[in-house]
Amino acid sequence: MSPDQSNSQRSSADDWSDITIEQLQLVQIGGEDAEVLKMRPLSRSALRLYVCPSCKHHLQPGRRAFASSSRSRQRPDIYDIVCVGGGPAGLGLVAALRSSPITSKLRIALIESQDLSKTRSWSLDATQFSNRVSSLTPSSVSFLKDIGVWDHVDVSRVQPYQNMHVWDGETGASISFDWSLESRSTQAQTIATMAENLNLTRGMIASIESSGNDVSIFSNTSVSEINNGEDYTDGPDLSSWPVLTLKHTSPTSNLPLPPTIAARLLVGADGINSPVRSYAAISTDGWDYDRHGVVATLNISPQGHTNGPPIRAAYQRFLPGLGGPVAFLPLPNNRATLVWSTTIRNAAYLKSLPSDAFIAMVNASFRLSMVDLKYMFTLPSSLPSGSTPDAADPASAAPSSEHADELAWRLQHTTTPSYVPPTVTSVQPGTVASFPLRHRHASTYISPRIALVGDAAHVIHPLGGQGLNLGIGDVSSLFRAIEYSVRHGMDIGDLLSLERYAAERYLVNAKIGGAGDLLHKAYNVPGNGPVAWGRSFGLNMVDRLPSLKGFIMKIAAGA
Repeated sequence: MSPDQSNSQRSSADDWSDITIEQLQLVQIGGEDAEVLKMRPLSRSALRLYVCPSCKHHLQPGRRAFASSSRSRQRPDIYDIVCVGGGPAGLGLVAALRSSPITSKLRIALIESQDLSKTRSWSLDATQFSNRVSSLTPSSVSFLKDIGVWDHVDVSRVQPYQNMHVWDGETGASISFDWSLESRSTQAQTIATMAENLNLTRGMIASIESSGNDVSIFSNTSVSEINNGEDYTDGPDLSSWPVLTLKHTSPTSNLPLPPTIAARLLVGADGINSPVRSYAAISTDGWDYDRHGVVATLNISPQGHTNGPPIRAAYQRFLPGLGGPVAFLPLPNNRATLVWSTTIRNAAYLKSLPSDAFIAMVNASFRLSMVDLKYMFTLPSSLPSGSTPDAADPASAAPSSEHADELAWRLQHTTTPSYVPPTVTSVQPGTVASFPLRHRHASTYISPRIALVGDAAHVIHPLGGQGLNLGIGDVSSLFRAIEYSVRHGMDIGDLLSLERYAAERYLVNAKIGGAGDLLHKAYNVPGNGPVAWGRSFGLNMVDRLPSLKGFIMKIAAGA
């Protein structure tokens, strides 16, 4: 070997020590006699210091491959941030990162198994509403405004409300919240804002696209494998980086996919059965409630409500002995959304009812006594298709209007509270559905080069309406942590960069989830025993203490 050749090779090796990952996206350009490597910029972080393999073994967290452990020697396409999950949490994080001049230059990919083109083009008539609706606190709305998403949300389809009435269906104890009396701030006078999830995600996609075409969105795509990367002798050391293998979920999809992609930071916004969480070997604690939440979009009568249209109040009645509370949440144009948490058997019963019987049950749930309401659940639902009434059981031949007739008769002998919601007149076809209620909490939200947000990190009971708000809170916190790391030249996937996110969110989410679980258990004890007395005393006491009520309201508003 000549001195010139030796110096050339030594110079080449020295060059690698000074190259940043910003220059390390390697693209192979085939040649007849040689392999040419072309550099293109990526992110702003220096190569990590060399660590011997034996030491590195002790430094790496215990991870297992998601799906197959097969490897490809082809170098992956490198991204600063890869977000798995295109729901409100995942799209919200990408929109936030694109909105900031500090993080807008990061190379970002988003992976979603569903067809996001349907979300992008989603549209409904002004009188029709999706049954997947969320209650956004003022702090959540403020964050969406700050990152530019709210500019792309159809505000004619959202409904803020200022009042909330909550009462115990068994003891009659109640509490009423009026935000207009608690703050001089116009924004703080809104308890929450009801918005369809699709309205929000469509706005997030529009916000991302308005910022340019620099985000790689892989729609109709799932993650088939997640493995640790490799230490390339002639390139970057990706041995601590997650490397994802992608596959199409739709046979008609023609979007070209890279064989593999590597993430400096992999964000799991991929729901309760998170593959990202599985790859990171992060455990979860929790349980199923053996309850379902029945949802529907309701058409309501504008008459009989003291405030007049639009309805600016929410109603929630706890129904001990029937499995959980029933909630009525306002939407524009004399519409409302129903969330009725109940037993699996009761949920199946409600879904089997004809429309007029279902409407009668919803109206009864806010007006009748527990004894009368339980009786309503014993009425026949609907006959199986092709069956005939049983002559030995006259009740089985009862028409569906029996529910409405029974309700009308019983209301004549019932003293109805003054704060019941407007009468439901009809239900939007195709909107009656149910979903299982669960409680889950991950043991941690972070791992080296991993962060979990939204349902991948926590799932709570819906009675407080805080599920999406917790996810948006996660996104806001993680966004600020990433922004801080980029501003200070830190590695965004390093635990030191991620710890501020985990410290800020873990206990907050645990407290809110625990409070919801405690309320669920307390209000599922029927009768007039000590538990019923205690919850009624507490509810009435809070209603009579303005300072305590105001404190609770501020927490509920995300202040």
